[in-house]
Amino acid sequence: MPIAQFAKLIPKSKPVWSQLLVAGLMLMLSSSCGGSPKADAESAKRPSGAQQGNSAVDVAIARTDSLQKQLEYTGTSQPVREVSVRAQIEGRLLNLKVDVGDQVQQGQVLGQLDDAIPVAAVTRAEADVAAQQSEVAQAEAELSNNRTQVERTRLELQQARSDSSRNQQLFREGAISAQQAEATRTAARTAEQALRSVQAQIRTQQQAVTAAQKRVTSQQAIVNQEAERQSYTVLTSPVTGAVLQRITEPGNLAQAGSEILRLGDFSRVKIAVQISELELGNIRVGQPVQVRLDAFPNQRFEGQVSRISPAADPTARLVPVEVTLPNPERQIRSGLLARVNFAGTIAKRVVVPEAAVQTPKGQDKSDTGTLFVINRTGDQAKVVARSVKLGQRSDGKVEILSGLKPGESFVARGNRTLKDGDSVRLSFLSEKPQQSAQ
Repeated sequence: MPIAQFAKLIPKSKPVWSQLLVAGLMLMLSSSCGGSPKADAESAKRPSGAQQGNSAVDVAIARTDSLQKQLEYTGTSQPVREVSVRAQIEGRLLNLKVDVGDQVQQGQVLGQLDDAIPVAAVTRAEADVAAQQSEVAQAEAELSNNRTQVERTRLELQQARSDSSRNQQLFREGAISAQQAEATRTAARTAEQALRSVQAQIRTQQQAVTAAQKRVTSQQAIVNQEAERQSYTVLTSPVTGAVLQRITEPGNLAQAGSEILRLGDFSRVKIAVQISELELGNIRVGQPVQVRLDAFPNQRFEGQVSRISPAADPTARLVPVEVTLPNPERQIRSGLLARVNFAGTIAKRVVVPEAAVQTPKGQDKSDTGTLFVINRTGDQAKVVARSVKLGQRSDGKVEILSGLKPGESFVARGNRTLKDGDSVRLSFLSEKPQQSAQ
């Protein structure tokens, strides 16, 4: 019976206590017949049994990272080569055509020393060469005369021998006396001695000519030496680079060996850093490195290890390592602060939160575990239990050596224990696949 009809059956004339009793009965009937509208609305909002089974999970994208701290070393940029332009002879510096910061090319004229003394030395040496050449010409002329004398003496010898032979025949026939025959024989012997004497003179003269020619050659070498010294008065650049320092000024006297300019070859740049002996095992010659320069904050430079010192500092236990990087545009100058990162020595692997990996109970440091990977089919998502091999752990993260690839979605955090094949709902904190960056 409706409460309103029940209330009409109670007479109005009844005492107050009767009316209170009726009110109490009405309240009891109201509680037993149904709930409040608010309770009905909350009941309508409750999800069905299937919806209550889907666990909300936070999904992350697998990415590569390194748990090892990437140490950064600082150094100062330097040209790959520094060359000093020095005076090779003594002389007053007449002029310098370059200043600090100027770019120079190999072979370019940089300055001039006074060449008065070297020029005079070259002139004197050339005059000596001319005198020696004159001696050679005179000796060769005498040699030619002696050769002519040899030919004349040989002819005379032939005539004397012919006369002696003829007179000997005449003497045997009795046509001439023995005295006449002996005279022609003596003349022939005299001609032979004269020929041998002239031939000896020729040999001596030939030696004199050879000696004179060697003196000319020697003197010519002196000329070349003096000419070379004269060329030292012109200062040229031995490298292509830039002027780092101007040591002296025109008008000063330059001694042999005194420094005039300092040049730097900036085709490449080297950076010297000090590496801890504990890190030395990860460094090798030819290894690529990354270099940042404060002067160029938006650029990254690629270099390589060019030299490792064989000796460490006995106190600090630091090993000097030289890094070289190309500088084709010559934008990197000397003295810039450089930050060298040997990141290439650290292998990057997939890294996930430790909380995302389930390990056997009581074996938190196990090298294997289970990770739940998201498998999407349309709007539905299920988890697939996957066994993974674990690596190093640090700061709440763990390396995945195998079992998970970069770019795959996995459950980073859930509100209940998951099983293989469970359907899940992705929370609003979950990463989307298109946002991943391998």
